[in-house]
Amino acid sequence: MPLTDIAIRQAKPGPKAIKLSDEKGMFLLITPAGGKLWRFKYRFEGKEKLLAMGAYPAVSLSDARKRREDARELLAKGKDPSREKQRDKIRKRMEAADTFKAIAAEYCAKRRRDGEKGWAPATATRSEYLLSLLYGSIGSLPISDIEPADILAAIRKIENKGNLESARRTLQLSSMVFRYAVATARLRSDPTRDLRGALTAPKVTHYGAITDASKVGDLLRAIDGYEGSGITKFALQLAPHVFVRPGELRHAEWADIDLEQALWVIPASKTKMRKAHHVPLSRQSVAILREVFEVTGPSGYVFHSIRSRTRAMSDNTLNAALRRLGYTTDEMTAHGFRAMASTLLNESGKWSPDAIERALAHGDGDKVRAAYHRGAHWKERVDMAQWWSDYLDQLRKGADIVQLAASRSK
Repeated sequence: MPLTDIAIRQAKPGPKAIKLSDEKGMFLLITPAGGKLWRFKYRFEGKEKLLAMGAYPAVSLSDARKRREDARELLAKGKDPSREKQRDKIRKRMEAADTFKAIAAEYCAKRRRDGEKGWAPATATRSEYLLSLLYGSIGSLPISDIEPADILAAIRKIENKGNLESARRTLQLSSMVFRYAVATARLRSDPTRDLRGALTAPKVTHYGAITDASKVGDLLRAIDGYEGSGITKFALQLAPHVFVRPGELRHAEWADIDLEQALWVIPASKTKMRKAHHVPLSRQSVAILREVFEVTGPSGYVFHSIRSRTRAMSDNTLNAALRRLGYTTDEMTAHGFRAMASTLLNESGKWSPDAIERALAHGDGDKVRAAYHRGAHWKERVDMAQWWSDYLDQLRKGADIVQLAASRSK
C-alpha cells in the first residue's frame, strides 16, 4: 500500500531501522535516531543497488516520487541512477570551481605568456584591473550560471560612475573570458554576445599633446625647472627625445640599453606590437641616461618606483608631473610626446614617412615589408634622432623657429 504524509509523520523510530514501503521500489528508512531517509531499490546489470534520494521532510513524499520516476527513466535509457548521481556531483563541484574570477585569472595568465600575441606588462595589468571590477558582482558565480543580465548589471556600475571607456573595455574583456571558457569546454556560448549596443558609447578623445613648435620650448623649459622627484625629472627630460610609449619608458631596464653604442633595444615582451623595437639614442639622450645611471644603474629599472627599486615607475607618475607643471590633461600627457614628434618631424619635410613610422614603432601587417623597413631606414632614423634632439635644444633655448626646407634628407 502506498505511503501517505500522515503515515510518515506518525511513524516512530524503533530499536532497529524500519522500512516503510511506498511502491515501485521506493521506501522510507526510519533510523533508530529518528531520521527518515528516502531510498530507491533497483537492479542494474543484474545487481541490486540502492539510491539515496534525500531526507524527509526536506524532501516531501511527492518530491521523492518524482526523483524515483527520474531514476526509472534513466534505467529505461540503460543508465545507472547512482552513477549518474555521482557524475552530477562531480560536474557541480567542477562548476563551483569554475567561477568567473577563476577563469578570468586563468585567461589573463595565458595571455601574459601567449608568445607574440601575449599581452605587454602594462596591458596585462590594466586588463586584470578592469576584470577585477566585476568580481564583486559575478566573480564568485559559476561561469555557466552567469546570464546576460548579470553581466550588464555589473558593467552598469562602472558606466554609472561616468567611466564609459572603462565600461566598454571591461565588457570586451569579459567577452574574451567567456569565449575562452567556451574554447576550453566549460561553457556553451558567450552570454555577452547579445549585449552589443547596450552601453553608452564613449566620446572619442585624443591624448593631450603640444604640437605647436612655438609652445614646445615652454614645455621643455618647464620640465628643466621641475622640482619633484629627480628620477621623474630625468624621465620627463628623456621622453621628448625618444618619444616611445610611456609604458616602454617606465619599464626600461639598463640591460636593454647600450650607452657606448647609443642604442636602446626594447624587448618584444615590453612593446605594444610584440616585436623588439630598436631606438637610436642621440647625444642628448645618452647624456641624460648617463646622469640617470649614476642614480639608478647599473642594473634593474632605469626609472624605478619611488617606493622600490624592484618596481617600475607608476603609470601615472609622468602625467601627475605634467599636471604639477600646470599642464591639463587636454594640453599635454606622457603619450603626447609621441604626437609632438610625429607632427613636427612630418612637418619638417626632412624625413620619409616610413622612417617616422618605424621610429614610432607603429605596426606593419606585411612581415616582409616590416623586415625591409628595419634595414632600409635605420641610418635615416639615426640621423633623424640626432636632428630631432638638436631641434628640441633650439626650441628649449628660445631660438627662432627655423623654416625648414621641404626637401627630405637623403
